[in-house]
Amino acid sequence: MCDIWLRSGLVIYLLLIGNNNDGVWAAEGGMSHYWPGANASVIDRAPPPSESLVVKVFTSHHEGRISGNGHSVPVGRYTATDVDIESQRLAITVNWNPGWEIAENWTYALGMSLPYILQQVTATVGSESLGVRETHKDSGAGDTLLSPVLLSYAINRIWWGDVRFNIYAPTGRYDAESLANTGSNYWTFEPVVGLIHVEPAVGREFSVFSSVTFNTKNRDTDYHSGAQLHLESTYVQYAILFGGFTGIGVSGYLFHQLSGDSGIGANQGEFKSHGTGFGPVISYRSWWGDSEIMAELKWLSSVENTRSPDGDTFSLKFSMAY
Repeated sequence: MCDIWLRSGLVIYLLLIGNNNDGVWAAEGGMSHYWPGANASVIDRAPPPSESLVVKVFTSHHEGRISGNGHSVPVGRYTATDVDIESQRLAITVNWNPGWEIAENWTYALGMSLPYILQQVTATVGSESLGVRETHKDSGAGDTLLSPVLLSYAINRIWWGDVRFNIYAPTGRYDAESLANTGSNYWTFEPVVGLIHVEPAVGREFSVFSSVTFNTKNRDTDYHSGAQLHLESTYVQYAILFGGFTGIGVSGYLFHQLSGDSGIGANQGEFKSHGTGFGPVISYRSWWGDSEIMAELKWLSSVENTRSPDGDTFSLKFSMAY
């Protein structure tokens, strides 16, 4: 089993460093519902097999830039260049396992995540030579994430499979005349599969999650963002420290847009891209009474993005299982 784990890790590592020539988050406005690092680690897995309630707090900060170099970005009803984006996100996620075993070694759960977003976008509206530099800000509730299906499969005592289906509902505020919005104004449907490995005897953790997002059309701008493939992976080595298990490792993501953007509003063509990013992660696991607590601090740095924000994403997660 160790050999399988090492080979899996090598494959993910080669994927993450070998395809680094384009961007992340290609879609209307250069962004989508995908947020790097949001679903990449053991802390993100489905709830434990017994009846339980898991509450997770996820906060993140991203600073990125879409440079000029002849690339324009459709943002609402604008055509913008030299786009600087700064976003903060605070999300509260609640996952509930009612204790149902739907089949041998399979357990079912469901969940919901409510985000609050602060965003500032500065861009040159119009052509690079004649455009006007503008800054727009927005803050408030973002698009709600619904997870009606969270399935966990116990392969053996140290390997688990994860299958889920996510729905992003357009509950955030959206204004086509604004560069900054807390909502996207379209629905996203996202099947996700994951493979998780935890081996307490040697303090090792490995996880990989893959998902595909399918978006509906933004009817205010007649813009249909294409389908996107995401792959995220994390490796952590733990030691007994600070009253629990403290680990350090590396996490990374790969993005590839499967189909181009379309619609009358897609005046920049297909706007397809792909890219990678990686960075360090610090994790902590312990128990507080009968409740398992987990925390994760992560820094992800993008690699050579185009047509989408490059830059850095910092995130902190905390979860407690009751």
